[in-house]
Amino acid sequence: MDAVWHNVVIVGGHGKVAQLLTKDLVARGDQVTSLIRNQTQVDSVAALGATPLVFDIETMDARDLAPFFKGADTVVFAAGAGYGSGALRKRTVDYGGSVLSQRAALDAGVPRFIQISTLNAEHPIDPESDHVWKEYVRAKRDADRALRETALDWVIARPGILTDDPGTGSIRAARRLPELAVDSLSIPRADVAAILAYCVHNSHLSRLTFDAVTGSTPIEEALANL
Repeated sequence: MDAVWHNVVIVGGHGKVAQLLTKDLVARGDQVTSLIRNQTQVDSVAALGATPLVFDIETMDARDLAPFFKGADTVVFAAGAGYGSGALRKRTVDYGGSVLSQRAALDAGVPRFIQISTLNAEHPIDPESDHVWKEYVRAKRDADRALRETALDWVIARPGILTDDPGTGSIRAARRLPELAVDSLSIPRADVAAILAYCVHNSHLSRLTFDAVTGSTPIEEALANL
């Protein structure tokens, strides 16, 4: 395991996974800066122990964002347009926000970039699915591909369907899970947060993409064996 503490910036810090991750990292002694879109989210993020900063990744550019990343050793991209948003915002947030953050991390000299993607990102898109879902999968796929082309020390975690169930602490992880039944494989958000915290603290996971769903192997063991 790496140093006891890290300086981490979470993009999309008010999301459910991001808030769970913040609590985990703060408990480990890490310094967390949380980028959020609305002033109304400041108090709830600060209560978790993070430093909240308001920044709209849909309207600003990399030169505006880079100063927020200065001094960090890791950026975690956890932003997403979220449930109920249209196809356009999947593109501007899930893809555009990621690319913006990648460029800003490079400009700010941040070495490590961890990204939350989706299990579906590299599987064929069901032609019968609605256009918003199709754009979501395309946005995540394209954001992942853009990240792999950078000089950053990147990790891409592709969880299954996110649930609010209590974390189990056990997962099934692989560089690529079989395509069969990917739409039915799920994982609690708490376990995704634990996965991301492990990635922050273990730099041997480097330039690696992996899938993760609920399973029977303890998280640390499953990720150490990738």
